Amino acid sequence: MPRHGAMNVHGIVFASDRLMEDLRDDPALEQVANVACLPGIVGASLAMPDAHWGYGFPIGGVAAFDAENGVVSPGGVGCGINCGVRLLRSNLTRDDLLPRMKDLVGALFAALPTGVGAHRHDESLSEKEQRALLTQGARWVVERGHGWASDLEVIEEGGRLPGADPDAVSERALERGRRQLGTVGSGNHFVEVGLVGEVYDAVAAGVLGLHAGAVTVMIHSGSRGFGHQICDDAVKEMGRVSARYGIRLPDRQLCCAPLGSPEARSYLAAQGLRRELCLREPAAHDPRCPGGLRACVRHEPERARSSHGVRRWHNIAKIETHRVEGKEMRVCVHRKGATRAFPPGHDEIPAAYRRIGQPVLIPGDMGRYSYVLVGAPGAMSESFGSTCHGAGRVMSRSAAKRAARGRTLLRELEARGVTVRSAGMATVAEEMPEAYKDVAEVVDVVHHAGLSRRVARLVPLGVIKG
Repeated sequence: MPRHGAMNVHGIVFASDRLMEDLRDDPALEQVANVACLPGIVGASLAMPDAHWGYGFPIGGVAAFDAENGVVSPGGVGCGINCGVRLLRSNLTRDDLLPRMKDLVGALFAALPTGVGAHRHDESLSEKEQRALLTQGARWVVERGHGWASDLEVIEEGGRLPGADPDAVSERALERGRRQLGTVGSGNHFVEVGLVGEVYDAVAAGVLGLHAGAVTVMIHSGSRGFGHQICDDAVKEMGRVSARYGIRLPDRQLCCAPLGSPEARSYLAAQGLRRELCLREPAAHDPRCPGGLRACVRHEPERARSSHGVRRWHNIAKIETHRVEGKEMRVCVHRKGATRAFPPGHDEIPAAYRRIGQPVLIPGDMGRYSYVLVGAPGAMSESFGSTCHGAGRVMSRSAAKRAARGRTLLRELEARGVTVRSAGMATVAEEMPEAYKDVAEVVDVVHHAGLSRRVARLVPLGVIKG
């Protein structure tokens, strides 16, 4: 997308001819151009192949801003701050689970609060506990029995970003998040039991503990009401100050503040609190305990024990060092519906994965398949170390619900071999497979563009949705 008008850089959309057919009439392309108008942007305004319209930035958008002269925009992160995916692997096989799949899905649905407003009645945190959780991140959760110490060795930054500060969070945000520990929200968030259907890179798969036929559990969750409130607070604040800083916005949803300003420092400190990790850690631990996988496999229950698995985030703004026009530069990389994909050898990858590259989890839809990838060298030269984060919608939620009228979606999915439980049929309609791009096409683009490379394909067996 050549630079024109008020654009400071050009735009780049990673897509195949087929995927561009879905994008040509999508407002996401206009958003790519709008992001290119923001002060201090460097390189290019980018969109991954799963891109679609979002708030301010396209979902699937990536942009980097000079750490000295650029800005940070809450629209470049979204409401699901640090939203991401965790993958666990067990020693069970398809034959172990299939006879008990409905029981297993029912047990997980009963154990994990799901849906809009879902919370734990028995686990409301005190103010002191919540501040400790926000300060210590995943370590706080692990120390309370919802994981193992080895988990911390494979989490980016050990589960907490430097500079994260609970004092930067409003009381309303704290209140909204107080009873949501270990819950699954609505929309595209889920817990999926599946298996490894195909392995493309045996070495990388071996490092990740994946082999054909292995049973997996994938958890996709966000920061729930806590992150939503942080985003709302930041949008209101930056909406008030953008003009004061002399920033001309092509779209008011791109409200922002200069990096180094009080508003930017406060927002970065708040969105760096990885509370969403503390949602996924207990949710991940439940399948290891009675009531989850082990309760549904009555013989050799230790085979149901899960490995610590892989974690990935896809909504964050983070200060990193990248090479821009041949020079090392500190930049604030916004990844909205995009995930880090650093290549083998990068020193910010957890040591356990450094020789294969940063693990990348790409959920598809609940009726087809998902992918495990690893970062590749092209990501550093082409996309600020970033790749796609999922399939990407081709239908709005309202359009999907209209298309689902008169259909028996649960039976259709069961005919595909997928058992689904949900807090409501509206979510199943919004999330039906046809509402999404074929994630295999999306993954094919980033693989051949050199942003990340395929390791394994996962197929779903049972899903719980909000």
